[in-house]
Amino acid sequence: MSQYFGSERGTVSPRTSLRKLHPTLSAHSGTQFPNAPRFGNHIPFRAFKAGRGFPEKVSTTYRRRLRLLRAHRAPACGGGILAYGAIMGACIVGGIFESVLGAFLKPLRKFFPPIVTGSVVIAIGLSLLGVGINYFCGGSGKADYGSLPNLFLGFVVLVVIVLLKHFAPQKSILSSSAILFGILAGYVVAIIMTLTLPHTGIDADGVQYTYSWVVDFAQVKNAAWIAVPSFIGFGALSDVKITFQASAIIPIGIMFIVTAIETVGDISACIEGGMNREATDSELSGGVICDGLGSAFAALFGVLPNTSFSQNVGLVSLTKVVNRFAISMGAIFLILCGFCPKIGALMSIMPQSVLGGAAVMMFASILISGIQLITKHPIGSREITIISVAIGLGYGLGATTGATAHLPYYVQLIFGGSGIVPCSLAAIILNIVLPKESKPVREMWELEDK
Repeated sequence: MSQYFGSERGTVSPRTSLRKLHPTLSAHSGTQFPNAPRFGNHIPFRAFKAGRGFPEKVSTTYRRRLRLLRAHRAPACGGGILAYGAIMGACIVGGIFESVLGAFLKPLRKFFPPIVTGSVVIAIGLSLLGVGINYFCGGSGKADYGSLPNLFLGFVVLVVIVLLKHFAPQKSILSSSAILFGILAGYVVAIIMTLTLPHTGIDADGVQYTYSWVVDFAQVKNAAWIAVPSFIGFGALSDVKITFQASAIIPIGIMFIVTAIETVGDISACIEGGMNREATDSELSGGVICDGLGSAFAALFGVLPNTSFSQNVGLVSLTKVVNRFAISMGAIFLILCGFCPKIGALMSIMPQSVLGGAAVMMFASILISGIQLITKHPIGSREITIISVAIGLGYGLGATTGATAHLPYYVQLIFGGSGIVPCSLAAIILNIVLPKESKPVREMWELEDK
């Protein structure tokens, strides 16, 4: 933490702090994962109508935005541990603010018709295509990126998934769990390669490096059996004190607005892909409320804000598994990873190329879900304009590195590094401004009769 926010007043070792925070990250992700389950009113968030019975996983993805916060705002918060405490306080306020937005989302539902949510889902799918390929090739920045062993592992996983999905009995566990079996097959192949092939190579500069596909069981050996998450102000986080400062609350509050928009898109894609229908007002509202309350609750344990994971949408779209009991088992597994670091380490050492074999297919399926949302209704020239501008200008502007480099800080905070938010805003504005046609030109899938 002191490394991330400056070390002027921080004395905690960054490596030690992040290692001690890891159990909290996994455990909290598991507790908030039941955005899906509703088979018990004992879940605290149910009192606030948070979570509406759909399988949407959340986790921390704020590294880019917090890097901007460090560069521009952390010194104003005192630097080091003081800055981290101010950011946790801002996350509590921001999380509550997002929950309020979720509670009032129903009146705003008219601004999110299928043409808007479909465009957002397409932007989400496009933003993940490059991520999937990077995984498939071994991980961005790796010395052996795109090497034959990495590509081989990715193809093994992909081939196993396709074979099981379409050649195994359709209602069997082999078909419904094709992605799981594909990843397990790739993991086993990676372990065999680790046991039989050399582990290191030499780059163009003559520097030795370890191949990214190597499974390093030393991390599992060195991980502890039991770890208990620390409450902020106690234990490993005893030096962190929650404070509330406007210099941190304002930018993080803006980020929570961004998160709410992204969550609406993820929920829409998840419902469309898994249940073949549009998300209801209560589902969108409950999901955003859960997202906000979960982030506020996470801050009490020193965990950075959470947001819905678009990757999960692809998994639901491919498997069609939306059973609450099954999703709850996944949540329990995440909690176990938090309390038992050895289990978490066993998952974390899996080569990225193994995950990439499944990711390229899952992420592309999100794009298909967006297309399905849009084509549920006839497509006319008005709809084509909205989609074209939202995807072309909105997504292109946000996803292109350096496109917003000379804009004000807060504009970069909202639009920089992600095309989802500018795409959403462009689609919402155009849907309000452009006049509605009396009838569509033609449906997208039909030819004109001659």
